[in-house]
Amino acid sequence: MSTNKYYGRRRRSSPLLPEGVDIIVESPAFEACSIMDKFLVYASSIIVVGSPVWFYGGIIYLFRKWWHYRELAHAASAKTDKTASSTNNYATSSGESSQESSEKQPPLSLEEIHQCTLDYEKYQRLAKRYCTALITVIVLSIWGPHRSRKVGEFLGVRKWRLWDAWLKYIGYTVLHDKGIEGHTSESRISRMNNPHVENDNDAILAFVPHGIFPFALAFSCLPQQGYEETWGVFRPVVATATKLFPLVRTFIAWMGGIDASRSAVSSALNLSDTVGIAPGGIAEMFETYPKPGFHRNDEAFRVRNGIFKLALKHNRPIVPIYCFGATKMLRRVQLPVFIENLSRILKISLCLFFGKLGLPIPFRQRLMYVMGKTIYPPLDIESGDLLDRQAQEMHHRFCDEIMRIFENNKDHYGWGNKTIRLV
Repeated sequence: MSTNKYYGRRRRSSPLLPEGVDIIVESPAFEACSIMDKFLVYASSIIVVGSPVWFYGGIIYLFRKWWHYRELAHAASAKTDKTASSTNNYATSSGESSQESSEKQPPLSLEEIHQCTLDYEKYQRLAKRYCTALITVIVLSIWGPHRSRKVGEFLGVRKWRLWDAWLKYIGYTVLHDKGIEGHTSESRISRMNNPHVENDNDAILAFVPHGIFPFALAFSCLPQQGYEETWGVFRPVVATATKLFPLVRTFIAWMGGIDASRSAVSSALNLSDTVGIAPGGIAEMFETYPKPGFHRNDEAFRVRNGIFKLALKHNRPIVPIYCFGATKMLRRVQLPVFIENLSRILKISLCLFFGKLGLPIPFRQRLMYVMGKTIYPPLDIESGDLLDRQAQEMHHRFCDEIMRIFENNKDHYGWGNKTIRLV
């Protein structure tokens, strides 16, 4: 018989919650977020969320400084060489006419030649420094021993004081909506009687929605306090495009991140690792307000079929988790449609967003995670077209569960006037 960690956690009921919903992690008080906590959040946001701007801006700055001092060094060297040549020409021009002699510039003095030499050495030294810095930054951004899970464990990344500040800032809350009928649903009972069932601890965690920046996925796996009372340690699945952002990529490597390719995720599942994924992906970012056809009170999500085919292939259940507030931490500027299409082709988020004061600092928004009822694969897993049909069936059950937990908990969150739709 399988054991399910999601049903064994410490939980509390509340008369303010809908029937069948328990509190797993209670939201901290609003005033618990101190000035120091806010400073840590703001600083880390600019450093991490804003890294695409300052990192590549820094690369351009180092390149321009190297090129500038390189040109100055060449100019100083050319001036010295020209002076030496003009001195020889000036010495042999005594037989020329006075008019021709006046057109030739007199040679530099010894002091001026010495100054040119010093300028050349100074500019050459500065050019080498900037070149070394540029090469070092590029090499470390592409490869480096610091980008390893063992380094993350050695540094104790998950226990950093920084994450406590973030959890207070976002009012981190986790609920479990097991439905009115309780957790012993028919689907679960059938799975418990299946001798080939995988342990529920190896479930695929599906976080909806993605948001402009995947805060829901990040805070569910980064802070130790965020996962130790809920779903436990898992490896996040991230877009290949994160490799373009070295600092973000480093944190992901410390968490044991998995590339979003099907082969990489399948390999991780073969190792019996628990994985977490935002199935909406980059495309989901653009399916919200201010896109034409969407209202401020519209929430949307999309789920691709690939996750369900992997669940069937590896006989893994899927835990649907909706994170209220994830789409409101940053705001997006609506760009031309071809930018959205280009983003989907390149699988990278070409998106103009902003937060507090126009900076990449998230607005203070409470994140309330609601875990729904686990979606189990069928007892008899088929192949070929029948497998596609079973994947589609799991897809429908997953989407129905996401909509159910949204509608059941939106009033408690304060979103009673909002609606959700599948796109």
